[in-house]
Amino acid sequence: MRTEQEMYHLILKTAQQDKRIRAVYLEGSRTNQNVPKDIFQDYDVVYVVHETKSFIEDREWMERTFGKVLYMQLPDEFPQVFPDENIDITKSYGWLVQFAEGSRIDLHVQTIEFAKENIFNDSLRKILLDKDNIFPEIPEASDRDYWVKKPDFQEYVCTCNEFWWCLNNVAKGLWREELTYVQDMVNHVVRRQLTKLLSWKIGLITDWSVSIGKSGKYMYRFLPKEDWEKYLSTWFSCDVHEAWDAVLRMCDLFDKTAREVAAGLGCTYNEKEALGSLSYLKHVRELPKDAKEVCTMIL
Repeated sequence: MRTEQEMYHLILKTAQQDKRIRAVYLEGSRTNQNVPKDIFQDYDVVYVVHETKSFIEDREWMERTFGKVLYMQLPDEFPQVFPDENIDITKSYGWLVQFAEGSRIDLHVQTIEFAKENIFNDSLRKILLDKDNIFPEIPEASDRDYWVKKPDFQEYVCTCNEFWWCLNNVAKGLWREELTYVQDMVNHVVRRQLTKLLSWKIGLITDWSVSIGKSGKYMYRFLPKEDWEKYLSTWFSCDVHEAWDAVLRMCDLFDKTAREVAAGLGCTYNEKEALGSLSYLKHVRELPKDAKEVCTMIL
């Protein structure tokens, strides 16, 4: 596997020798001093060019330049993979590449005009080479664009409501023993609200000055150990009893955190909503499989 020094040498040598490439900048985790380095970090590289067409049409360019390709993805060539992105391959085109020797590059070519318009759109960028002084001086790379954002009262209320309301779907899914539905509802809807609340707690602890990373992977750095361990305990396999227990732990953690965040933000937590949802959840857990109705007189 190439060393970091070897990779940077290759990236810059390619740019220096190819007249079509006028500048190079780096983005992503390798510009972030708060991210620990390891063997799986990729290189997010952008070559700034006069035009993208010659790079796109030369199907051997990537392998000829960087070595044997193990496999790759061409997201701009198959927009259905990223349907929400506005793609114009005459301005920007990318290759996501895993090389046989072990390194990975997410490489883009961007036109000069496109790059100049977008260079300030992300705080995690570092200019490696600028042959023609295309770019103005940019701030030192920082993850400030990814810091936890302080919510307003409306966002806080909506997050709590989404969590407690969607638990009714989790309850019926568990009663029916539809575990794939439960997993989807918990991990793609309910858990996201819990993660958001925990991120706000971290924001309050750190004065809104840190990033929790993708999928909250760095939350353990800032949360009390008890909270982090409780959060990890909310994952479960496709066992109904295990799932019920994990969901109830999730509710306990959410309720505790929601109260703490409300106090920190100076807003009000809807305790009645939480109690109603939790009571319903526990009631459904006790319903026999031959139940003919769901009694609404629970509280």
